[in-house]
Amino acid sequence: MHLPQRRHKRGGRVKKTITLLGSTGSVGVNALGVIGEHPEHFRVAGLAAGTRADLLKEQIERFSPRSVYIKDSACAHELSHIYGSALTVFSEKEGLAVFAASLNSDILLAATTGTSALLPVLEALDRRKRVALANKEILVMAGSLVMQKLKSSPGASLIPVDSEHNAIFQCLEGAASDAVEKIILTGSGGPLREIPQELFSDLTKEVVIHHPRWKMGKKISVDSATLMNKGLEIIEAAWLFDIPIDKIQVLIHPQAVIHSMVEFKDGAVLAQLGVTDMRLPIQHALSFPQRLSSGASMKLDFTKIPNLTFVMPDRKKFPCLDIAACAARRSGSAPCVLSAADEVAVNAYLDDEIGFQQIPGIIEKVLSRHKHVVNPDLSEIQSIHFWALEETKKLCQAR
Repeated sequence: MHLPQRRHKRGGRVKKTITLLGSTGSVGVNALGVIGEHPEHFRVAGLAAGTRADLLKEQIERFSPRSVYIKDSACAHELSHIYGSALTVFSEKEGLAVFAASLNSDILLAATTGTSALLPVLEALDRRKRVALANKEILVMAGSLVMQKLKSSPGASLIPVDSEHNAIFQCLEGAASDAVEKIILTGSGGPLREIPQELFSDLTKEVVIHHPRWKMGKKISVDSATLMNKGLEIIEAAWLFDIPIDKIQVLIHPQAVIHSMVEFKDGAVLAQLGVTDMRLPIQHALSFPQRLSSGASMKLDFTKIPNLTFVMPDRKKFPCLDIAACAARRSGSAPCVLSAADEVAVNAYLDDEIGFQQIPGIIEKVLSRHKHVVNPDLSEIQSIHFWALEETKKLCQAR
């Protein structure tokens, strides 16, 4: 099977080439929607997926990438057989980092879950490329290494895709770093905001993963239900915007119209507003500093917003928020352990190995057992992460 001929230019404009890690996930599918809406600006160079080979094939047919990665070797062999010399296929055997580096794209969009994108992100920054980061875990586990690499690579850029951090990025554009008083991370409160804590033991999985505002994958939906997502976002914001943890505030904003805010020293507050559609921050991260047009569905209608309300999060009801904040203040290796423990505990819950209310206790126990490292290097981070994964698995299996 032959793929359509690739073109690098349209109307004299050089397109930005994009390598997309996590193309079959929620963010990846939305990103390809944005790219498909703006073919004059972007060209897909590479697509990486985990196991959803059928969806990856559909994406190959539509976007004609030069290379693809799929974790499973058998699936990779099948794709090689189908497309022959028209497509270079990578699998876990070669590794995600080798795949990404081989393409040398203008933009690396990291939309995987977990930590598999860490090495590709570091290498893209080292090659002075733009990284559009839609993965919380990368900065949580290795924020120091990522930001050091960014600072030592002139011309490289790191633009967040998470709606909250992308909102802050936009609010801070052109502002002096010493002008910021605090960052205000907003969140809808998740699917359990109005459900009393005493009913948590009776929750069905369908209720836990049904987010009232956003369409997301199961893992991040559970993180939203526990408010761990806000805890991880605190750590991510601290690294991205070089601001102390104590100057980052979390506010529950059920309408999810304001995606985050920045308060400045003079008392002024800038907020970024928009519809709850991941295509908006994705498009911004890919097109920055340009602003590309969007369809009517991505435009905010103020006449349909009855009110905007804000409340403080209930930290007793959602202990994961304080667990994450504590790990953030300790810094060093603690956030890496936090991220790994949360990943395993959430997946154990989704696989019916543990109950929803056991998630915070398991994460706390793993954090209490780990030997803290103040300034871990890459090798230490990888080792600590592996230890935390295995330790959490043991605890989940013992329940």
